[in-house]
Amino acid sequence: MRRTALIESDLTRLRLRTPAGTFDAVATGPTSGRRVLLLHGAPESGIEWRHQLRSLAAHGHRAVAPDLRGYSSGVRPTGVAAYRLEHAVQDVVDIADSLGWGRFDLVGHDFGALAGWLAAARHPLRIRTLTAVSAPHPGALAHALRTDPDQRRRWSELDHLRAPDAEHDPLTSGRLARGWPPSVPADRVTRYLRRLAEPGALTAALNWYRANDFTGEYRPVPVPTRFVWGERDEWINHRTARAAAEWATGPYRFAVLPDVGHFAPEEAAGATTDHLLDHLSAH
Repeated sequence: MRRTALIESDLTRLRLRTPAGTFDAVATGPTSGRRVLLLHGAPESGIEWRHQLRSLAAHGHRAVAPDLRGYSSGVRPTGVAAYRLEHAVQDVVDIADSLGWGRFDLVGHDFGALAGWLAAARHPLRIRTLTAVSAPHPGALAHALRTDPDQRRRWSELDHLRAPDAEHDPLTSGRLARGWPPSVPADRVTRYLRRLAEPGALTAALNWYRANDFTGEYRPVPVPTRFVWGERDEWINHRTARAAAEWATGPYRFAVLPDVGHFAPEEAAGATTDHLLDHLSAH
C-alpha cells in the first residue's frame, strides 16, 4: 500500500497493490479505528462515498473506498469475463489484505452492493457486517428476473449498456451524462465522466453489465446485514428489494428511503449515513 497526496482536505488517496493490479482508493479516519470498506456503484468511483467517509471518520472509524476494477487504471483487464462478480469478491479480499485488515465491515452500492452480498456470503469470518444500498442479493434479483415481468422490464432498460460496441455509440455517452438526479452536483458528474473517458475505462464499466447475467448459484448471507433501498429506484422494484430478506440468515433489517432513487448515497447522503452508522453501532 502506498499513500499519495491529500485530494481534498481530510481525504487521502491510496494505491493498493493486489494480485490483480493496483487499485486507487480514498481513505480517512484513524488507522486504529474500526475498519470499513466501501464499494461504489456504476458508473461512479470511490469518491461517491465522500459524505459517508467523513462521517465514519468523525465517529472514529477507518474508512477506505477503492475505485473498483475497470475504474482503477491499474486494474483494467480486457475481456468481458474479467468483470464477473466473483472477481470483484476476490478483489474485496485482496484489497483488505493489502490494507492489512483481518476483519472489517463492508458497504456497497449498486454493483458494489451485489459484490458485497456475495463477499459476505463467502467470507463471513472476514466480514463483520454488510450494509447494502440499492441492489438486493443477487439471488433475489435472479429470481425476480425469471418470474417478475415488471422487474424484467426495469432491468431491460439497461440493455443499451450491454450492447456490443455500446462504448462507440454517441447515445451511450449522452445517456451517461444525462442519467443523474439533480442532487448529484454537476462537478461530481463531470469527475465521473472524466474517469470514464480514460483509455479503456468506458468499455470496462460496461463490461460489468455484460459479464453478469444472474443465472448462477448463490449462498445466503450469515453476517448482520442492513439493506437500504430508495422507494423511487428506477431499476429495482419493491418486490425484488423485499425478497432480499430471503437471502439473509443473520440479523437483518430492510430500510426504505422515501422519495429517493437509485443513487441513494448521494441523493440521500444523510439518511444513508445514518443507517450505516446505526448498523455499525448495533453490531
